[in-house]
Amino acid sequence: MVESDAISRRCDLHIMNIYLEIGQKRIFACAADWFGWCRSGRSAEAAIQALFDSAPRYAAILHAFQLDFEPPASAQAFNVVERLPGNATTDFGAPDAIPEIDRVDMGGIDLVRIKALLLAYWAAFDATVANATGKELRKGPRGGGRDLEDIVQHVIEADSGYLRRLTRKTTRDKKAPQQAQLAQLRQDIRDALDWAYQGHLPERGPRGGRIWPPRYFVRRSAWHTLDHLWEIEDRIVYK
Repeated sequence: MVESDAISRRCDLHIMNIYLEIGQKRIFACAADWFGWCRSGRSAEAAIQALFDSAPRYAAILHAFQLDFEPPASAQAFNVVERLPGNATTDFGAPDAIPEIDRVDMGGIDLVRIKALLLAYWAAFDATVANATGKELRKGPRGGGRDLEDIVQHVIEADSGYLRRLTRKTTRDKKAPQQAQLAQLRQDIRDALDWAYQGHLPERGPRGGRIWPPRYFVRRSAWHTLDHLWEIEDRIVYK
């Protein structure tokens, strides 16, 4: 009876699998099945709590795109399925370890779902940028912080760099307006994922560089987009 009650309580909590990337100074907690939903803290407990605290914001993005997502009832509902050693990038503030779950071959249903998540994230990012246009962005404690245009360009440049981890290059016109660059870059990403799904992704890059599994490419790119989306939201000064 005790065991049955424990199982019932776990079901009530809506268990969700996550993994931890553990650096010396920073730890990331990342949802295994929700690519890009990843938060950090100075300890495992802080990272998991930060992930839980961001659940309503994450849910709002998916629900706006009519994607089903049920946030966990509490931070206790997260089930750690993997612990990965971090590195200097982890401590700097970006996840950089590839979980084993991302090394699994990507199926057709996975590809459709991944593309849907990316479309939701991109739509939310564009809406946030539009909302912030013409508004002041709060500076950091030392007066630092990119302006809106620089944040958008940073996201563009990062995704262009991430594409090279799939041995692909963006076809965007670097002199075009940012929205045009984003549109072409996102098409390049969709094409790259289709290309990888069809089995064209080599094991190593042309110069022996590190290749990312397609799942991890999506996870890293999505995290970066969401991270800066929420940065913009948090920095808008409403008068």
